[in-house]
Amino acid sequence: MYEALASFAQTWGLLFFFTVFIGVLVYALWPKNRDKFDAAARMPLNDDAPPSEDGKKDETHV
Repeated sequence: MYEALASFAQTWGLLFFFTVFIGVLVYALWPKNRDKFDAAARMPLNDDAPPSEDGKKDETHV
């Protein structure tokens, strides 16, 4: 009985996780999602202050 349950869980578990992996891969590479991921990648950079006009380094952040 244990061997049958273990075999069932291994087979269907593998198929389940493979399907989830393919789903995540398709979602990540789908062209429609590119703008969303690009915006998320730029999010940390959007918080930075722009460089000053005179070229001096901004000393407000240490």
